[in-house]
Amino acid sequence: MSDGASLKQRIRSGEIVIGVSAPFNATKSQLEEILSKDSYDFLSVDSQHSPYNEERVVEICGLAAELGVPVQFRIKHTRHAYLIGNILDLGPLGIEIPIVEEEATVDEAIEAFYYPQVGRRSWGGAARYGIEGRDNRLEYADWWNRTGILCLQMDSVRAVTTVHRLAKPGVDCLTWGPNDLLFDLEAHPEHPFKSVDDCVRHALKQLEGADAKISFRNYSPDLRSKYIDMGVTVLMESPRP
Repeated sequence: MSDGASLKQRIRSGEIVIGVSAPFNATKSQLEEILSKDSYDFLSVDSQHSPYNEERVVEICGLAAELGVPVQFRIKHTRHAYLIGNILDLGPLGIEIPIVEEEATVDEAIEAFYYPQVGRRSWGGAARYGIEGRDNRLEYADWWNRTGILCLQMDSVRAVTTVHRLAKPGVDCLTWGPNDLLFDLEAHPEHPFKSVDDCVRHALKQLEGADAKISFRNYSPDLRSKYIDMGVTVLMESPRP
């Protein structure tokens, strides 16, 4: 299994980190094929726009672990932030919450994501990421609090303009679609931000020096250099053909 703690540290230090999306029902051979095309740091798996069940979350996280990569899992809905701890018990290293605008959502996510004394995540779960060899409650809780990756997705102009309030201690990445953001930009044609790239530049400026980094779905590997040059350090791509 790849070193999750190292991945969190790499993200926070501003190193370039690349993730790749994988179908929720992917087989091990399909995951091997996806990962063979480039050097990827994590798999991005989505339930916001896909059907899923908990047994399959355990299965795909187990397959990814066998291949030495962690899973970032996008949950179904913003209001499900309170369920983050339950989902983490199934094996993801990272959680992504869609459509975050309220500081209250951030607070709820941090509380559910981290163990005491940082948050209030409940103890338990045999399928948890990295639990093997860390059976001691306090040892694993401390390790997880230094290891797990919490991501919040910004899908609106409001979220972009208040990004500094969302980037609370404990948040590792502020992410984008960017398609839902385009809907909101189209609904506010008089806003000074005219494009997704305008929003990315603004957020990057607001987060200068912060632990939280921008994670962007550039989809095509051909756009990787463009967003790295802008200052994005975490990218999420579609599999290479």
